[in-house]
Amino acid sequence: MDLIVLDTIHGGLDIARALSSFGYKADAVDVYRGSLDPGPDLHYDQVVAPVHLDPDNTIFRLVKDLPLITHHEATGWIIGSSRPTPMIEITGARGKTTTAFAIAHLFTSPGILHTSCGTFRYPDRKILWKKSITPASLIAVAEYPGAREGWLVAEVSLGVTGAGDIAVLTSSEDYPCAGGKKSALALKLSSMAHSPLLIAAPGVHADHPQIVHVEDHVRIEGSRCYFHLNGISGSFENTLLGLPAYAGPLMTAAATGCMLGISPEPLSTFPAIPGRMAVSRENGHLVVDNANSGTVAKTTEDAADYAKVLSGGKGFILVIGQESRAVCEGFPPAEIAGVINDSRPSIVYLVGTRGEYDAVRSSVNEGQGCEVVHVPVFEDARRAAMERNDGLPVVLAVKSWR
Repeated sequence: MDLIVLDTIHGGLDIARALSSFGYKADAVDVYRGSLDPGPDLHYDQVVAPVHLDPDNTIFRLVKDLPLITHHEATGWIIGSSRPTPMIEITGARGKTTTAFAIAHLFTSPGILHTSCGTFRYPDRKILWKKSITPASLIAVAEYPGAREGWLVAEVSLGVTGAGDIAVLTSSEDYPCAGGKKSALALKLSSMAHSPLLIAAPGVHADHPQIVHVEDHVRIEGSRCYFHLNGISGSFENTLLGLPAYAGPLMTAAATGCMLGISPEPLSTFPAIPGRMAVSRENGHLVVDNANSGTVAKTTEDAADYAKVLSGGKGFILVIGQESRAVCEGFPPAEIAGVINDSRPSIVYLVGTRGEYDAVRSSVNEGQGCEVVHVPVFEDARRAAMERNDGLPVVLAVKSWR
Protein backbone atom coordinates (compact mmCIF):
# COMPACT_ATOMS: atom_id res chain seq x y z
CA MET A 1 0.00 0.00 0.00
CA ASP A 2 1.27 3.47 -0.93
CA LEU A 3 0.53 6.16 1.65
CA ILE A 4 0.92 9.92 1.62
CA VAL A 5 1.40 11.41 5.10
CA LEU A 6 0.67 15.12 5.39
CA ASP A 7 2.33 17.69 7.66
CA THR A 8 5.93 16.88 8.50
CA ILE A 9 6.06 19.73 11.02
CA HIS A 10 3.41 18.23 13.32
CA GLY A 11 4.43 14.59 13.37
CA GLY A 12 3.95 13.45 9.78
CA LEU A 13 7.58 12.46 9.41
CA ASP A 14 7.45 10.27 12.53
CA ILE A 15 4.33 8.54 11.25
CA ALA A 16 5.80 8.01 7.77
CA ARG A 17 8.98 6.50 9.21
CA ALA A 18 7.00 4.15 11.43
CA LEU A 19 4.77 3.03 8.57
CA SER A 20 7.82 2.46 6.37
CA SER A 21 9.29 0.21 9.06
CA PHE A 22 6.18 -1.95 8.69
CA GLY A 23 6.84 -2.34 4.97
CA TYR A 24 4.53 0.32 3.60
CA LYS A 25 5.61 2.94 1.07
CA ALA A 26 4.96 6.15 2.95
CA ASP A 27 5.84 9.60 1.61
CA ALA A 28 5.77 12.58 4.00
CA VAL A 29 4.83 16.01 2.64
CA ASP A 30 5.39 19.42 4.22
CA VAL A 31 2.02 21.02 3.49
CA TYR A 32 3.18 24.49 4.51
CA ARG A 33 6.49 24.90 2.70
CA GLY A 34 6.61 21.95 0.31
CA SER A 35 4.64 20.94 -2.73
CA LEU A 36 3.25 17.80 -4.32
CA ASP A 37 3.77 17.06 -7.99
CA PRO A 38 0.29 16.47 -9.47
CA GLY A 39 1.72 14.69 -12.53
CA PRO A 40 0.74 11.30 -13.92
CA ASP A 41 3.04 9.44 -11.50
CA LEU A 42 1.03 10.64 -8.49
CA HIS A 43 -0.51 7.47 -7.09
CA TYR A 44 -1.40 6.73 -3.50
CA ASP A 45 -3.88 4.40 -1.88
CA GLN A 46 -4.56 6.39 1.27
CA VAL A 47 -3.97 9.79 2.91
CA VAL A 48 -2.86 10.28 6.51
CA ALA A 49 -3.62 13.83 7.65
CA PRO A 50 -3.74 15.74 10.94
CA VAL A 51 -7.18 16.86 12.13
CA HIS A 52 -5.99 20.46 12.46
CA LEU A 53 -5.07 20.85 8.77
CA ASP A 54 -7.23 23.41 6.95
CA PRO A 55 -9.63 21.42 4.71
CA ASP A 56 -9.11 24.09 2.03
CA ASN A 57 -5.37 23.42 1.86
CA THR A 58 -4.46 22.91 -1.79
CA ILE A 59 -3.07 19.45 -1.04
CA PHE A 60 -6.58 18.12 -0.47
CA ARG A 61 -7.63 19.00 -4.00
CA LEU A 62 -4.95 16.65 -5.32
CA VAL A 63 -5.88 13.72 -3.10
CA LYS A 64 -9.60 14.40 -2.62
CA ASP A 65 -10.73 11.01 -3.93
CA LEU A 66 -8.50 8.96 -1.63
CA PRO A 67 -9.63 7.45 1.69
CA LEU A 68 -8.29 9.40 4.67
CA ILE A 69 -7.28 8.50 8.20
CA THR A 70 -6.11 10.94 10.84
CA HIS A 71 -2.72 11.20 12.54
CA HIS A 72 -4.49 10.06 15.71
CA GLU A 73 -5.83 6.91 14.07
CA ALA A 74 -2.51 6.12 12.37
CA THR A 75 -0.62 6.52 15.65
CA GLY A 76 -3.07 4.26 17.44
CA TRP A 77 -2.58 1.59 14.79
CA ILE A 78 1.22 1.94 14.87
CA ILE A 79 1.34 1.53 18.65
CA GLY A 80 -1.12 -1.35 18.35
CA SER A 81 -1.02 -4.32 20.67
CA SER A 82 2.54 -3.53 21.79
CA ARG A 83 1.45 -0.40 23.64
CA PRO A 84 2.22 0.13 27.34
CA THR A 85 -0.51 -0.96 29.71
CA PRO A 86 -2.42 0.52 31.28
CA MET A 87 -2.43 3.44 28.86
CA ILE A 88 -4.37 6.58 29.73
CA GLU A 89 -4.84 9.28 27.08
CA ILE A 90 -5.81 12.78 28.18
CA THR A 91 -7.19 15.56 26.00
CA GLY A 92 -9.16 18.77 26.49
CA ALA A 93 -8.81 22.53 26.21
CA ARG A 94 -7.89 22.97 29.87
CA GLY A 95 -6.36 20.93 32.69
CA LYS A 96 -4.59 18.23 30.65
CA THR A 97 -1.16 18.64 32.18
CA THR A 98 -2.28 18.85 35.80
CA THR A 99 -4.58 15.85 35.34
CA ALA A 100 -1.77 13.84 33.73
CA PHE A 101 0.68 14.57 36.54
CA ALA A 102 -1.96 13.76 39.15
CA ILE A 103 -2.79 10.38 37.58
CA ALA A 104 0.91 9.51 37.28
CA HIS A 105 1.29 10.39 40.98
CA LEU A 106 -0.91 7.40 41.84
CA PHE A 107 1.42 4.75 40.38
CA THR A 108 4.20 3.10 42.36
CA SER A 109 5.35 0.84 39.51
CA PRO A 110 7.57 1.93 36.55
CA GLY A 111 5.96 3.89 33.74
CA ILE A 112 6.10 6.91 31.46
CA LEU A 113 4.41 10.31 31.78
CA HIS A 114 4.19 12.27 28.52
CA THR A 115 3.11 15.92 28.82
CA SER A 116 3.63 19.35 27.33
CA CYS A 117 6.12 19.92 30.18
CA GLY A 118 8.21 16.97 29.02
CA THR A 119 8.33 13.18 28.95
CA PHE A 120 9.30 11.62 32.28
CA ARG A 121 10.35 8.16 33.41
CA TYR A 122 8.80 7.01 36.68
CA PRO A 123 9.32 6.34 39.51
CA ASP A 124 12.53 8.39 39.48
CA ARG A 125 10.80 11.14 37.42
CA LYS A 126 13.80 11.58 35.19
CA ILE A 127 13.02 13.76 32.18
CA LEU A 128 13.72 11.87 28.96
CA TRP A 129 12.98 14.61 26.41
CA LYS A 130 10.63 17.45 25.64
CA LYS A 131 8.48 17.17 22.54
CA SER A 132 5.06 18.33 21.44
CA ILE A 133 1.88 16.49 22.38
CA THR A 134 0.86 15.79 18.80
CA PRO A 135 -0.38 12.20 18.54
CA ALA A 136 2.73 11.14 16.58
CA SER A 137 4.90 11.92 19.62
CA LEU A 138 3.48 8.81 21.29
CA ILE A 139 5.36 6.62 18.81
CA ALA A 140 8.72 7.47 20.40
CA VAL A 141 7.22 7.08 23.87
CA ALA A 142 5.95 3.58 23.12
CA GLU A 143 9.32 2.62 21.62
CA TYR A 144 11.34 3.79 24.64
CA PRO A 145 13.17 0.81 26.19
CA GLY A 146 11.07 -0.72 28.92
CA ALA A 147 8.00 1.45 28.21
CA ARG A 148 5.89 -1.45 27.02
CA GLU A 149 6.40 -3.24 30.32
CA GLY A 150 4.96 -0.30 32.29
CA TRP A 151 2.11 2.18 32.27
CA LEU A 152 1.71 5.28 30.10
CA VAL A 153 -0.12 8.49 30.96
CA ALA A 154 -0.12 10.84 28.00
CA GLU A 155 -1.44 14.23 27.00
CA VAL A 156 -2.61 14.32 23.39
CA SER A 157 -3.70 17.41 21.48
CA LEU A 158 -7.07 17.57 19.72
CA GLY A 159 -8.20 14.07 20.60
CA VAL A 160 -6.90 10.61 21.46
CA THR A 161 -5.46 7.80 19.38
CA GLY A 162 -7.91 5.22 20.71
CA ALA A 163 -5.07 2.88 21.66
CA GLY A 164 -5.45 3.58 25.36
CA ASP A 165 -7.42 1.70 27.98
CA ILE A 166 -8.93 4.96 29.22
CA ALA A 167 -9.61 8.29 27.51
CA VAL A 168 -9.96 11.36 29.73
CA LEU A 169 -11.68 14.57 28.58
CA THR A 170 -10.68 17.39 30.91
CA SER A 171 -12.97 20.17 29.69
CA SER A 172 -15.87 20.86 27.34
CA GLU A 173 -14.57 24.23 26.23
CA ASP A 174 -14.49 24.61 22.47
CA TYR A 175 -12.55 26.67 19.96
CA PRO A 176 -12.22 26.69 16.16
CA CYS A 177 -9.31 24.90 14.52
CA ALA A 178 -8.34 23.69 11.04
CA GLY A 179 -8.35 27.21 9.66
CA GLY A 180 -11.40 28.06 11.78
CA LYS A 181 -13.53 25.49 9.94
CA LYS A 182 -13.77 22.71 12.56
CA SER A 183 -14.79 22.42 16.20
CA ALA A 184 -11.94 21.26 18.42
CA LEU A 185 -14.38 19.72 20.88
CA ALA A 186 -16.17 17.78 18.13
CA LEU A 187 -12.83 16.37 16.96
CA LYS A 188 -11.95 15.26 20.49
CA LEU A 189 -15.30 13.60 21.06
CA SER A 190 -15.15 11.85 17.70
CA SER A 191 -11.68 10.46 18.46
CA MET A 192 -12.97 8.90 21.68
CA ALA A 193 -15.74 6.90 20.02
CA HIS A 194 -13.74 3.66 20.08
CA SER A 195 -11.97 4.14 23.42
CA PRO A 196 -12.95 1.38 25.87
CA LEU A 197 -13.75 3.90 28.63
CA LEU A 198 -14.25 7.66 28.77
CA ILE A 199 -13.78 9.62 31.99
CA ALA A 200 -15.46 13.02 31.79
CA ALA A 201 -14.08 15.66 34.16
CA PRO A 202 -16.47 17.72 36.31
CA GLY A 203 -18.75 19.82 34.13
CA VAL A 204 -18.00 17.89 30.95
CA HIS A 205 -21.02 16.55 29.10
CA ALA A 206 -20.40 13.75 26.62
CA ASP A 207 -21.99 10.58 25.32
CA HIS A 208 -20.12 7.28 25.22
CA PRO A 209 -21.09 3.61 25.67
CA GLN A 210 -18.81 3.38 28.72
CA ILE A 211 -18.53 6.73 30.49
CA VAL A 212 -17.76 7.87 34.02
CA HIS A 213 -18.96 11.35 34.97
CA VAL A 214 -16.55 12.36 37.71
CA GLU A 215 -18.95 14.55 39.68
CA ASP A 216 -21.27 11.56 40.15
CA HIS A 217 -18.62 9.75 42.19
CA VAL A 218 -16.20 12.37 43.55
CA ARG A 219 -16.88 15.50 45.57
CA ILE A 220 -14.90 18.19 47.39
CA GLU A 221 -15.66 19.64 50.79
CA GLY A 222 -13.18 22.34 51.73
CA SER A 223 -9.71 20.88 51.37
CA ARG A 224 -10.90 17.25 51.40
CA CYS A 225 -11.90 15.10 48.43
CA TYR A 226 -14.30 12.16 48.86
CA PHE A 227 -14.58 9.32 46.33
CA HIS A 228 -16.73 6.23 45.87
CA LEU A 229 -16.33 4.36 42.59
CA ASN A 230 -15.58 0.85 41.33
CA GLY A 231 -15.66 -0.56 44.86
CA ILE A 232 -13.12 1.96 46.19
CA SER A 233 -14.18 4.51 48.81
CA GLY A 234 -12.31 7.00 50.92
CA SER A 235 -10.96 10.53 50.98
CA PHE A 236 -7.79 12.57 50.93
CA GLU A 237 -6.90 16.10 51.97
CA ASN A 238 -4.87 18.57 49.92
CA THR A 239 -4.88 22.37 50.17
CA LEU A 240 -4.66 22.55 46.38
CA LEU A 241 -8.30 21.44 46.25
CA GLY A 242 -9.21 25.03 47.10
CA LEU A 243 -7.82 26.20 43.75
CA PRO A 244 -10.10 25.83 40.69
CA ALA A 245 -7.09 24.93 38.55
CA TYR A 246 -6.47 21.87 40.75
CA ALA A 247 -9.91 20.87 41.98
CA GLY A 248 -11.13 19.41 38.68
CA PRO A 249 -7.87 17.64 37.75
CA LEU A 250 -7.52 16.07 41.23
CA MET A 251 -11.15 14.90 41.17
CA THR A 252 -10.60 13.46 37.69
CA ALA A 253 -7.39 11.74 38.77
CA ALA A 254 -9.23 10.25 41.75
CA ALA A 255 -11.93 8.80 39.50
CA THR A 256 -9.32 7.45 37.09
CA GLY A 257 -7.43 5.82 39.93
CA CYS A 258 -10.59 4.11 41.12
CA MET A 259 -11.30 2.75 37.63
CA LEU A 260 -7.73 1.41 37.53
CA GLY A 261 -8.22 -0.26 40.91
CA ILE A 262 -5.85 2.19 42.62
CA SER A 263 -6.76 4.13 45.75
CA PRO A 264 -6.60 7.92 45.15
CA GLU A 265 -5.39 8.56 48.71
CA PRO A 266 -1.77 9.26 47.59
CA LEU A 267 -3.10 12.48 46.01
CA SER A 268 -2.85 13.97 49.50
CA THR A 269 0.86 14.50 48.74
CA PHE A 270 0.41 15.79 45.19
CA PRO A 271 2.35 19.09 44.83
CA ALA A 272 1.73 22.15 42.68
CA ILE A 273 3.27 21.91 39.21
CA PRO A 274 5.59 24.69 37.96
CA GLY A 275 3.52 26.90 35.68
CA ARG A 276 0.29 25.67 37.26
CA MET A 277 -0.19 27.90 40.31
CA ALA A 278 3.12 26.86 41.88
CA VAL A 279 4.15 29.26 44.64
CA SER A 280 7.74 30.28 45.33
CA ARG A 281 9.80 33.23 46.55
CA GLU A 282 12.42 35.04 44.52
CA ASN A 283 14.37 38.19 45.34
CA GLY A 284 11.86 39.20 48.01
CA HIS A 285 8.79 38.55 45.83
CA LEU A 286 6.11 35.94 46.39
CA VAL A 287 5.59 34.38 42.94
CA VAL A 288 2.46 32.62 41.67
CA ASP A 289 3.48 30.88 38.46
CA ASN A 290 0.61 30.30 36.05
CA ALA A 291 2.50 30.64 32.76
CA ASN A 292 1.78 27.65 30.52
CA SER A 293 0.24 26.67 27.21
CA GLY A 294 -3.26 26.70 28.70
CA THR A 295 -3.12 30.14 30.30
CA VAL A 296 -6.33 32.11 29.70
CA ALA A 297 -8.31 34.88 31.37
CA LYS A 298 -10.02 32.63 33.94
CA THR A 299 -6.82 30.93 35.12
CA THR A 300 -5.09 34.33 35.31
CA GLU A 301 -7.88 35.75 37.45
CA ASP A 302 -7.62 32.71 39.74
CA ALA A 303 -3.85 33.21 40.03
CA ALA A 304 -4.33 36.91 40.86
CA ASP A 305 -6.90 36.06 43.55
CA TYR A 306 -4.53 33.44 44.96
CA ALA A 307 -1.68 35.96 45.13
CA LYS A 308 -3.90 38.44 46.95
CA VAL A 309 -4.92 35.81 49.51
CA LEU A 310 -1.34 34.70 50.11
CA SER A 311 -0.05 38.26 50.43
CA GLY A 312 -2.84 39.59 52.63
CA GLY A 313 -4.42 41.75 49.94
CA LYS A 314 -1.33 43.59 48.70
CA GLY A 315 -1.11 44.99 45.23
CA PHE A 316 0.67 42.75 42.73
CA ILE A 317 2.72 42.73 39.55
CA LEU A 318 1.17 40.97 36.56
CA VAL A 319 3.31 39.48 33.79
CA ILE A 320 0.83 38.58 31.09
CA GLY A 321 0.50 37.95 27.36
CA GLN A 322 1.40 35.39 24.74
CA GLU A 323 4.91 34.49 23.71
CA SER A 324 4.38 31.34 21.70
CA ARG A 325 2.18 30.92 18.64
CA ALA A 326 2.58 27.14 18.82
CA VAL A 327 -0.61 26.81 20.84
CA CYS A 328 -4.11 25.93 19.67
CA GLU A 329 -5.79 28.85 21.38
CA GLY A 330 -4.51 32.37 21.63
CA PHE A 331 -4.76 34.90 24.45
CA PRO A 332 -6.58 37.78 22.70
CA PRO A 333 -5.76 41.40 23.67
CA ALA A 334 -9.39 42.00 24.64
CA GLU A 335 -9.24 39.18 27.19
CA ILE A 336 -5.91 40.40 28.53
CA ALA A 337 -7.32 43.91 28.94
CA GLY A 338 -10.35 42.43 30.71
CA VAL A 339 -8.13 40.65 33.22
CA ILE A 340 -6.21 43.86 33.91
CA ASN A 341 -9.41 45.86 34.39
CA ASP A 342 -10.94 43.24 36.68
CA SER A 343 -7.93 42.23 38.79
CA ARG A 344 -6.39 45.74 39.08
CA PRO A 345 -2.64 44.97 39.30
CA SER A 346 -0.17 47.65 40.36
CA ILE A 347 1.98 47.23 37.25
CA VAL A 348 1.69 45.10 34.12
CA TYR A 349 4.49 43.68 31.99
CA LEU A 350 2.85 42.74 28.70
CA VAL A 351 4.53 40.03 26.62
CA GLY A 352 3.72 40.03 22.91
CA THR A 353 3.94 42.12 19.77
CA ARG A 354 3.78 45.89 19.64
CA GLY A 355 0.37 45.66 18.00
CA GLU A 356 -0.94 43.50 20.84
CA TYR A 357 0.44 45.97 23.36
CA ASP A 358 -1.27 48.89 21.64
CA ALA A 359 -4.57 46.97 21.55
CA VAL A 360 -4.37 46.14 25.25
CA ARG A 361 -3.28 49.60 26.31
CA SER A 362 -6.16 51.25 24.48
CA SER A 363 -8.63 48.90 26.21
CA VAL A 364 -7.42 49.38 29.77
CA ASN A 365 -9.89 51.56 31.65
CA GLU A 366 -8.93 55.17 32.15
CA GLY A 367 -8.03 55.79 35.76
CA GLN A 368 -7.04 52.14 36.21
CA GLY A 369 -3.95 53.42 37.96
CA CYS A 370 -1.54 50.79 36.67
CA GLU A 371 1.38 51.11 34.32
CA VAL A 372 1.49 48.80 31.29
CA VAL A 373 5.00 48.11 30.01
CA HIS A 374 5.66 46.27 26.75
CA VAL A 375 8.34 43.56 26.93
CA PRO A 376 8.36 41.24 23.87
CA VAL A 377 10.09 38.26 25.53
CA PHE A 378 8.65 36.40 28.53
CA GLU A 379 11.95 35.78 30.28
CA ASP A 380 12.88 39.48 30.00
CA ALA A 381 9.52 40.47 31.48
CA ARG A 382 9.87 37.98 34.32
CA ARG A 383 13.36 39.25 35.10
CA ALA A 384 12.19 42.88 35.12
CA ALA A 385 9.43 42.04 37.59
CA MET A 386 11.81 40.17 39.91
CA GLU A 387 14.35 43.02 39.87
CA ARG A 388 11.89 45.50 41.34
CA ASN A 389 12.60 46.32 44.97
CA ASP A 390 9.01 46.94 46.08
CA GLY A 391 8.47 43.35 47.28
CA LEU A 392 5.08 43.06 45.58
CA PRO A 393 3.74 39.60 44.69
CA VAL A 394 4.32 38.59 41.07
CA VAL A 395 1.77 36.68 38.98
CA LEU A 396 3.18 35.00 35.87
CA ALA A 397 0.41 34.49 33.30
CA VAL A 398 1.99 34.24 29.87
CA LYS A 399 0.67 31.68 27.41
CA SER A 400 3.77 29.79 26.31
CA TRP A 401 5.28 26.33 25.98
CA ARG A 402 7.57 25.75 28.95
